[in-house]
Amino acid sequence: MKGTFALLDIAGYVALLLWGTHMVTSGVLRGYGSMLRRWMGRYLAHRPAAFGFGVCVTAILQSSTATGLMATSFAASGFLGLAPGLAVMLGANVGTTLIVQVMSFDISIVAPVLILIGFVIHRRTDDVSYENLGRVSIGLGLMLLALHLLVGAMAPVENAQVLRAILQSLASEPVMAMLVAALLTWACHSSVAVVLLIVSLANAGVVDAPGALALVLGANLGGTIPALMEAHTPVARRLPMGNLLVRAFGCVICLPLLPLIAHWLVPLGAAPARIVVNFHTAFNLALAVIFIVPVQSLARLLVRLLPEPPKPNDPGVPQYLDEGALDTANVALANAVRESMRMADMVEGMLKDLVEVFGKDDRSRAKAIGQTDQWLDRLGMAIRNYLADLGGEALNEEDGERSQEILAFVINLEHIGDITANNLMEFAAKKVQNGQDFSAEDIQDLALMHAQVMESLRLGLTVFLRGDLRAAQQLVARKEMLWRLENEASERHIKALRERRDAGGADVYLRILRDLKRVHSHLAALAYLPLERAGLLQDRLVREPVTT
Repeated sequence: MKGTFALLDIAGYVALLLWGTHMVTSGVLRGYGSMLRRWMGRYLAHRPAAFGFGVCVTAILQSSTATGLMATSFAASGFLGLAPGLAVMLGANVGTTLIVQVMSFDISIVAPVLILIGFVIHRRTDDVSYENLGRVSIGLGLMLLALHLLVGAMAPVENAQVLRAILQSLASEPVMAMLVAALLTWACHSSVAVVLLIVSLANAGVVDAPGALALVLGANLGGTIPALMEAHTPVARRLPMGNLLVRAFGCVICLPLLPLIAHWLVPLGAAPARIVVNFHTAFNLALAVIFIVPVQSLARLLVRLLPEPPKPNDPGVPQYLDEGALDTANVALANAVRESMRMADMVEGMLKDLVEVFGKDDRSRAKAIGQTDQWLDRLGMAIRNYLADLGGEALNEEDGERSQEILAFVINLEHIGDITANNLMEFAAKKVQNGQDFSAEDIQDLALMHAQVMESLRLGLTVFLRGDLRAAQQLVARKEMLWRLENEASERHIKALRERRDAGGADVYLRILRDLKRVHSHLAALAYLPLERAGLLQDRLVREPVTT
């Protein structure tokens, strides 16, 4: 029974270690994930910067698996190039060894201090950033506490003859030992926890040095599997597949040399635990040195192995809403932004086609506009559902605001699509049915207002993507110009119609002007959220509810 209780203790302490790692990872991503996303987008064009980023982020997150999942989602969404992404993963693999190096020393004395500090910060502040900082501190404390308890729990295992026999038999079969450790790492989603468990086994004398090194190879191999399993498209699989190929290459090279490698590492520390930790670091450092230069060639190979699938024939099917990214808020928001930009491209095409529909009575373009509106509605519904699923996660203030901006952007685009496909196309049909032609002045006014709307669309996209306050101010200021254009055109047209007494044509023409102004109102609405947050929303510009 003592052996059973010892195994239960070990399982519980490993679970505590994993939970501490989860708290650190989730705390960093929730509190500072948006900042990490911005860094990843701005500073990772070069391999050294990407490598350093991978090392630092993994050291902060305490998990190369978390870094791999985040980098995979960004690479699949196009926010991170494949070659820099591979450099990030090489850095992440080195970063996780630094964590093991630190954790291998007995620093458990600081565990209660970290837990206490984290608890006080978490309970005494209403600031989300500080709450997540407290969460990180608690997680680190739990990790150190779990490691301390794990070392104590391993003592009875030393006398467990059955377990000793099993592990020693694995040590004589390095390939089998590597596979078992890889499966365990995949199940735990943490190579740090498994390597530290191997350190404890080596300290207890349960497994010899070559056998422990085989288990370390398996932990490295298994650490690549979670990101690969979470990727659902060939493009998303490229980065984790590259990381898997790199580590598999290292495993193949090292497996036949394990006894010799163990002998080489003795001068750096003869203790079995020190040999394990140093091998883990040397293995990943060597792979980083070997692959950091040919990373572009590896990226091209992965593109050939995993080509991008053909685009779906149905444009209304989402392409970037990866359900696996919902666990990481900033990555999921980036996916939603990219899908929203597909909607923006569709709206731009609809508005451009208006010129052909009204000027040349192009019925095929009118039909295409109606079809595009159906695609818009389906994409909008998919994005709203995606954001709703994300809403169940704990979002920091910045991510929450970004989620609301995306939702407002999608809703306004849907309204613009409805106005274009329903109202404006109906007026175009009436124009053809009644055999009416616009005068040269009418066409000139419509073209001018249409050009202003297209320019407003470009400003609106700038505001949405970059939060550009200057573009937001220009967008809101343009409302007065659109009002003036509509009023001047309406007055001139009505005056001319009084002389010609052509009331039917006036009705169609004035409704087209009004709906173009409504389209602009939806575009101007994109500027209000960033202006309001910056305190730049002028009192004289009153937000009017736009009816559709």
